[in-house]
Amino acid sequence: MHQYLKAIGFDHLKTKKELKEVLKDTEENFTSHEETAGAEDGIFCEYRKEYSEDMGIILCGDCDGEKFEMEYYFPYLKGSGITSYEDIIVEKRIDREMYLGVCEDVRVGITLIFHLINGMEYKQMKNAGGVSKKTTSLTLSCMALSGSILLPIKKNDHQVQSQQEEARNRMLLLSAAKSGDEKAMETLTLDDMDTYSKVSKKLMTNDVYTIVDTYFMPYGAECDQYSILGEILKIRECRNERTAKELYVFTMDVNELQFDVCVPKDSVFGVPEVGRRFKANIWLQGMINFR
Repeated sequence: MHQYLKAIGFDHLKTKKELKEVLKDTEENFTSHEETAGAEDGIFCEYRKEYSEDMGIILCGDCDGEKFEMEYYFPYLKGSGITSYEDIIVEKRIDREMYLGVCEDVRVGITLIFHLINGMEYKQMKNAGGVSKKTTSLTLSCMALSGSILLPIKKNDHQVQSQQEEARNRMLLLSAAKSGDEKAMETLTLDDMDTYSKVSKKLMTNDVYTIVDTYFMPYGAECDQYSILGEILKIRECRNERTAKELYVFTMDVNELQFDVCVPKDSVFGVPEVGRRFKANIWLQGMINFR
């Protein structure tokens, strides 16, 4: 059973029978259905059902005549807005017709690996003759099983302006370093050493979350799971139509990346408000905007 079904309100599923009922409902009462050419002259199918606004379950598998044989399923959250315009590499998993996206955005400083939720659209475009990188952008989204609300770090106007300037300078240095600029690499290394020294001293008398404003870092053994801390920009409340489970969808700013995160309302510790921070471990998803 996919553990992140709980993130979209299916926390009641305890047995395989209960799971099969939900998957059967997804197949029979789908919101959308797509097909494309599969392996060995077969047909690859996708059934998608929304159980709340912009979120639900996707079933993927092979169609043989009128019979659908499911290969895998996963919960999804369709994000809002544009997260990045950086180049994206798509890789197919070895064991199944499932895709991972890889994006290097200098604002984060790490390689972002995400589960591609519009893999069917990618496969259709690939079958039709390829994908043009010039017309693509990326919308990230993610799911969390639980999370905590933190108060924001108090800053005056001068501190905010200084922080924004430092972030811009770091982005320029990272871009130069990616292009092979040795001086930029050296400057970044010295800056990191200086930051490490300052933070280490402050941690002796301060809590880490009063020093670290936001972060985005890998979590666990899976390549598409991360630990995040960021500012809440927008809050939307919704409900799973099948289970009546109440959910939050936060629009977040994490390391200057903006994306949506879905989490069960009763699994959030604290009271969420715009301007406060949200900390959670997440499963990262992404949708490539081809047009």
